[in-house]
Amino acid sequence: MAGEIKMADGVKCACEAAIVGLYACAGACNVGQMANKVAVELTKKGKGKMMCTVGIGGGVPGIIKSTEGTDEIIAIDGCALVCAKKTLERAGFTVDKSIVITEFGMKKEGKLDLEETEVNDIIAKVENALVN
Repeated sequence: MAGEIKMADGVKCACEAAIVGLYACAGACNVGQMANKVAVELTKKGKGKMMCTVGIGGGVPGIIKSTEGTDEIIAIDGCALVCAKKTLERAGFTVDKSIVITEFGMKKEGKLDLEETEVNDIIAKVENALVN
């Protein structure tokens, strides 16, 4: 399969380097889920390629290698804890752009469900922030 990276243990990863890598939080609250949803939708729109943030934290060799080949790294976090950004930096990567969903007016709550109108609003705001 094109784009697969074979790891030392024989496991295959579907990751490959991207020009713009999107590394999202997928935290256990609404803004974490929104960060993940934003990365999915930006990938579908061709604005970048969603990459595996947890693989960076886990030090997975193929994912680290894919990230090393990425021209621009964008961290998309749900809140001011900036876990995705910190994960990338701890692994030695420079984050070119940091997006924090709560900075777009979304309040952090313990729920996981997202409203479609809120999703569309946040995606539009993030797209605008990425252009500027």
